[in-house]
Amino acid sequence: MTFEELKELDSQYVVQSYGRNPIAIDHGQGAALYDVEGREYIDFASGIGVLSVGTANSKWQSAITEQVGKLGHISNLFYTEPYIRLAEKLCTRSGMASAFFGNSGAEGNEGIIKLARKYSWEKYGEGRGTIITLNRSFHGRTITTLAATGQDVFHQYFFPFTEGFRRADPNIDSVQQVAGDDVCAILVELVQGEGGVLPLDPDFVQALANLCADRDWLFLVDEVQTGIGRTGSLFCFQQYGIQPDAVSFAKGIAGGLPMGGFLVNEKCKKVFGPGDHASTFGGNPVSAAAACAVLDILDDETITQVKEKGEYLRNAIEALNLPCLGKTRGMGLMIGAEVAEGVSNKELCAKLNQAGLLSLTAGPGLRFLPPLTITKDEMDKGLAILKATLS
Repeated sequence: MTFEELKELDSQYVVQSYGRNPIAIDHGQGAALYDVEGREYIDFASGIGVLSVGTANSKWQSAITEQVGKLGHISNLFYTEPYIRLAEKLCTRSGMASAFFGNSGAEGNEGIIKLARKYSWEKYGEGRGTIITLNRSFHGRTITTLAATGQDVFHQYFFPFTEGFRRADPNIDSVQQVAGDDVCAILVELVQGEGGVLPLDPDFVQALANLCADRDWLFLVDEVQTGIGRTGSLFCFQQYGIQPDAVSFAKGIAGGLPMGGFLVNEKCKKVFGPGDHASTFGGNPVSAAAACAVLDILDDETITQVKEKGEYLRNAIEALNLPCLGKTRGMGLMIGAEVAEGVSNKELCAKLNQAGLLSLTAGPGLRFLPPLTITKDEMDKGLAILKATLS
């Protein structure tokens, strides 16, 4: 089909809840993508951080193909090998104790919210279910994860929201001001992605960990975007010197197939029992096999290179001295770029996409989330498009 034919069918049969770019991607390899007309794009977006090992990775494809030929689904009423192997890999490399698998980041965050409230209920009884989140955070699109999200722009139209959340600024004084006897947990992103790619201060994070330990609040970390190697370690919390009580994940875990979930520490390992939480497609054999392949591809050496690639890209972007862009920030290959006052980040992003560099916005700036396996040649091609388009 041509682009115009696809666009017409989309407008006729698909709910129009997305502001799509006028581009129809057909196929790709690595960080190079091609539209239905054969035009090449360099991928600095990776499906919003999902294509962790790039497009059409051969090891990823082989794992999926082999599993599809054996078993596509059976439900969690039975054991299957792929999800068990995946849980072992995640726990071994993260230092966490056990895993729960679902389908998305919002579902992972819903799970750790339930976990915190059940932990507190069993230990302290009713009236201790409030969870503190941070301003400029983003935790998902369900009614409950929207309630947890610290950005009013996402709160239009959908009232009333789930109760039990209180927001603070990312400093310990603000957190202590909103704390109370009704609190059971704190939920944070260590790098606020949708808020503008804003890394939290390490001293603040350590103070949060100490506060949670003192008051027996669960320390919940949303690693939907930062996890699975994106920031230069398997999980971002490993660079902050903390061990959360629970951490959610999604996006890059299965390299393009739907999967999310969470990990818990020893303290929380037995909070959920049979019937407390479930997901029909959670731990699906095909998605789990894909995720196992992703973790094999993203070994320690490859994840170490993510830091080097991120430093290279940030330095190169700033060296371009583009008049519409300012400083960069972020960790690893989770990069934000400031946009000059009076310039629209959405217009810049649209220009880059049309010019052949797939990019994203975040808060008031631009956001770059290339595949973690991106090559130097692919990065340089993307930088050349950036320079030519925004000079």
